[in-house]
Amino acid sequence: MTLITRRSAVAAFLAFAFAYFFSALLRAVTATLAPTLTAEFDLNARDLGLLAGGYFIGFAATQLPLGTWLDRYGPKKVINGFLLLAAAGCIAFSLATSFSGLLAARVLCGVGVSACLMAPLTGFRRWLTPPAQLRANSWMLMTGSFGMLASTLPVQWLMPLVGWRPLFWGLAALIVLSIVLIAWSVPAWHGGEPPGEATQPASYREVWAHPYFRRMAPIGSVCFGGMVAMQTLWAGPWMVRVSGYPPLEAATGLFVINAAMLCTFLGWGLVMPWLTRKGISATRLIAWGTPLSFVVLAGIIVAGPRAGAVAWALFCVSSTFLSLAQPAVAMAFPPSLAGRALSAYNLAIFIGIFVVQWGIGLLVDAFGAIGWSEPASFRSAMAVFLAAGILSYGRFLRAADNSSP
Repeated sequence: MTLITRRSAVAAFLAFAFAYFFSALLRAVTATLAPTLTAEFDLNARDLGLLAGGYFIGFAATQLPLGTWLDRYGPKKVINGFLLLAAAGCIAFSLATSFSGLLAARVLCGVGVSACLMAPLTGFRRWLTPPAQLRANSWMLMTGSFGMLASTLPVQWLMPLVGWRPLFWGLAALIVLSIVLIAWSVPAWHGGEPPGEATQPASYREVWAHPYFRRMAPIGSVCFGGMVAMQTLWAGPWMVRVSGYPPLEAATGLFVINAAMLCTFLGWGLVMPWLTRKGISATRLIAWGTPLSFVVLAGIIVAGPRAGAVAWALFCVSSTFLSLAQPAVAMAFPPSLAGRALSAYNLAIFIGIFVVQWGIGLLVDAFGAIGWSEPASFRSAMAVFLAAGILSYGRFLRAADNSSP
């Protein structure tokens, strides 16, 4: 490890956080824009799910080369190269005149911001102590919640004033500003391996074969990925189509959900160093906490139209135990493999997000095609997701390796 000073760590964190803010805003903004885009482009549920999932297609497509590049070239060079593509994607989205144009731009945005979390976490693995890594991870996710907050009511308020297309020009300009801040604030990466460490082969074989990675990948993909799919897309349409919220009230509901997530990640950042000193591992917390999300989701399905923003906020908050897995996976590997380990795990998560986002849309349309009402279709699709989550949790509990990084 090559620890850096507290001042350098704070400066690097803030620069990375500024970029991650816009990454999260882009991830979640389709939930707020859904009514507008649906009306303007005549989208159905599966189109909406595919459009939101396009971000995650682009994101997932880069994860394997991204991990190798992060380990070899360092966070600063890699993230700034990718952010240029994100700015281009925002401009392309603002100019789109068809669903295919929107989807292509959305994929490009996903590619462009795909390093916004992995780059800082790779750097933190080398620059910070383990308790500080856990805190920095939670607070980076808190920054993402700020971005998701900004994608709700602020976007809804700006829509009548500027429209959704100029909004994306502004995002492109701010992403360029984040490139400047990262270039100025983030430490240089001196070589591909930390001093004194054996050189690791530039492949993912050791990552895929690691028992802890195999234990965490399925539950991260289905449960954590599914939570992000709800937070960034389907909680909004549920509030509109099942609970009967008007668009502004749905945007307010999304604001409540993301505010709850922000406070939760702030709390995790405060308590994780203390829990680590007490010997309570991330793996144990995941085992204890994940069933809470199943109970809440089951309650949402049963309540149907009575389940609104507060219920979805409880579901998302109860799913944040799984956010602890990212730094735990990184710490299960030497620093020289941190980029590859984090990117491989992130790939599993984002495949899960895409599958759940598009899958829910396909299921809602399929159930509607056989004559079910829209609320019944949504509730049945969520029941399928709940069953998948319970199965992945069972796989996690049955895993042979019970180590707790």
